Amino acid sequence: MSFDTVLIANRGEIALRVIEACRELGIRSIAAYSEADADMPYLELADASVCIGPAQPARSYLNVPSLISAAELIGADAIHPGYGFLSENPHFVEVCEEHGITFIGPSAETMRLVGDKAAARDAVRAVGVPVLPGARVSSVDEKTLREQAEAIGFPLLLKAVYGGGGRGMRRVATGDDLVSLAAAASAEAKAACGDGSLYLERAVDDPRHLEVQILADGAGNVVQFGDRDCSVQRRHQKLIEESPAPGLPDDTRTRLAEAALSATRAVGYQSAGTVEFVLSADGSVHFIEMNARIQVEHSVSEVVSGRNLIKDQIRIAAGDMPSLDQRDVLLRGHAIECRLNAEDPERGFLPSSGTVELVEVPGGNGIRMDTILHSGMSMTAHYDSLLAKLIAWGSDRDEACERLAFALRRFRVIGVATTRDLLLRIVNDRGFREGGVTTRFVERLLQQ
Repeated sequence: MSFDTVLIANRGEIALRVIEACRELGIRSIAAYSEADADMPYLELADASVCIGPAQPARSYLNVPSLISAAELIGADAIHPGYGFLSENPHFVEVCEEHGITFIGPSAETMRLVGDKAAARDAVRAVGVPVLPGARVSSVDEKTLREQAEAIGFPLLLKAVYGGGGRGMRRVATGDDLVSLAAAASAEAKAACGDGSLYLERAVDDPRHLEVQILADGAGNVVQFGDRDCSVQRRHQKLIEESPAPGLPDDTRTRLAEAALSATRAVGYQSAGTVEFVLSADGSVHFIEMNARIQVEHSVSEVVSGRNLIKDQIRIAAGDMPSLDQRDVLLRGHAIECRLNAEDPERGFLPSSGTVELVEVPGGNGIRMDTILHSGMSMTAHYDSLLAKLIAWGSDRDEACERLAFALRRFRVIGVATTRDLLLRIVNDRGFREGGVTTRFVERLLQQ
């Protein structure tokens, strides 16, 4: 089987990546767009485009009937969801299947299992993947909740069962604030994803956040593309990602890879995905969740492996992917990616709106920039504040850091505030250069 036409149910740089991948595969690409995105230049690079509704995501990029109607109108064989929006929505997968359209990603059953973080923990633990002590919140009754928490042990984290990006997450140091924090976490989770269910998990003090990029075909073969370090984050939002994770002992790297492969097989996964872990100060590794989609930071894994993971996703979904073999995955050098956002660090990282004008953009040896940025582009509050992903590759980490720092200096736009200066400060920081920073690194840096 192969696809003739793919509808891209997303926007921005990931939509452009899918357009590029489809063109290289000889597949017709159709870009779905909202009224707010009607003038985006990347739409002209698709074979055709179709408007799916007003600017508000709920009426366009999250509008399942509109997307299905568009797919049927233009005769799409498949839909690529990108990341965000409907990319991890099992109902959308089922609706696609009901209309004879292939969803480029995992099955609805697998997505539902992985999306339920408590169930995913149970599934991977059953095959020997280490998880932190934890349990689904059975009741918000104070007595029951306190008993559950004390059985796990403080400090702990309250997490949304179906959440992501830090939404619905609260750290609990003692039982005193447990009930109030649980209520706040549940309300935030319900507002973000429509479900306020929570689970408890033992908190790891000052961990590193590591993850492994995987790819699984329809024949049960799974390969991994090395580890990534995503510890440079603020309030659970990643700012910088790199591959491979710096300073890991060989045995830790091996344990990460083996755990990721086991977890992927345990949930019956097919497509590109990511398995996430925390690394404690004592060297122990624990599974925290699996993301059933391509991630923003997939670019660094592409750079060190020489693969196009979007093309791989499409070929797996179409059933024409050659059998995957770990021996074919060759990793080379070091890559670091930073997310340039239209946010103002001086004002608590508030999103910055306005019309962007380019002054200078970076390029050169070892530099990749994934973006749809152009002069005259309007940044609005309707969508994510991501302006560009800037990726630097080097033969080693020092070279990658130097290239990234120079590229950041050359990234200059006016019209909106950006995180450029903060990212440059991070990349030039001695602690970051030494490698192995933890998730509290940015918090400490901002306090200096």
